[in-house]
Amino acid sequence: MNPFATIIDVIKTQGTCALVTITSAEGSTPRDEGAWMIVTRHGYHGTIGGGTVEWHAMAEAQNLLGKPATIKTVSKMLGPDLGQCCGGRMTLSIECFDPSSVPQLETRVTNFQTPLRPVHIWGAGHVGRALVMALAPLPFRISWWDSRPNAFPALVPQNVTCHTGHPQDMVDGGFLIIMTHSHALDFQLVDLALRDPKFAFVGLIGSDTKRARFISRLRAAGHDEAAIARLCCPIGSTIIKSKLPAAIAASVVVQLLEQDEALRHQTTTVMLAQAGISVSDQKQRFPLSRE
Repeated sequence: MNPFATIIDVIKTQGTCALVTITSAEGSTPRDEGAWMIVTRHGYHGTIGGGTVEWHAMAEAQNLLGKPATIKTVSKMLGPDLGQCCGGRMTLSIECFDPSSVPQLETRVTNFQTPLRPVHIWGAGHVGRALVMALAPLPFRISWWDSRPNAFPALVPQNVTCHTGHPQDMVDGGFLIIMTHSHALDFQLVDLALRDPKFAFVGLIGSDTKRARFISRLRAAGHDEAAIARLCCPIGSTIIKSKLPAAIAASVVVQLLEQDEALRHQTTTVMLAQAGISVSDQKQRFPLSRE
C-alpha cells in the first residue's frame, strides 16, 4: 500500500490526517524501520506495532491534526518510557497534512517505492484464488497466470496483475508457485524454472506421488540432483493436513514469508560483511526479535 495515496483519499473526506513513520528501530521492537500508520480524528490505517507505543503515537499524532506542515520527532525507550518488557528504542516521525499538502503528496505518491518480492502464481482455481487473497496485504508483487482467459475473477487485489500466456512469458524472477489445472503445464513450468536461477523458490502443489513422478521425468529431461533439489513439492506445511483451499493458502503463505525473510537476511548479511561489520556485530546491532 502507498501511504501517500491513502493520505490524499483521507484528506478528501476528513480534511486532515497525520503520518507516523518509524525512522529508527533499535533492539527488540514490534515493527522495523519504515513501518507507518495514518492517524485521523476517528481512527487509523496501518500499524507501527500495536500496543502501548502505538497508543501513545496516536495521541501525539491527533494533537497535531489541523497543523499542516508540522513535523514532530518522538523517541521512546519501550522499557523505561512505556513499561514494556521489550528492551528496544523506537524513533518516530509524525507529519501532519491538510488540503494544502496535496501537491507535494502527489509527488511523494510517485516517488514512494516499497520493495516487493515478485511472486508468479500459475493457476486460477480454488487454491490459486485463496492464495492470491491471502497474499494481498503482504509485501509481494503478484503475477497471476492462467492459460484460460476467463479463469480470473472480475476484481483482484492491488498488488496483483493477471496474465494469460505461456511459461516463457515470465520476465521477472522471484518465487514461483505452480497449481494449474494441467499436470503437463505443471511439468513445463517446473522444467523451465529449474533451468533458470532467477527463480529463487519453485513450489509445486501436489502429493508425494506427484513429486516422485516429476523427479523421474526431470532426471530423464537432463536435470541434475542439485537442480531437482530446488523443487519444493508438496508445498506448505507438512503438519497441516486440511485440504480446504484457505488452509492450503495459509500454509503456503507462511512458507513464502519464511523464504522471503531468509533471502532478505542473507542479502543484508552479505552487504554488512562487505561493509566490514562482523557476524557478531550484526547480531548485536540487528537482533531478530519481534517482542
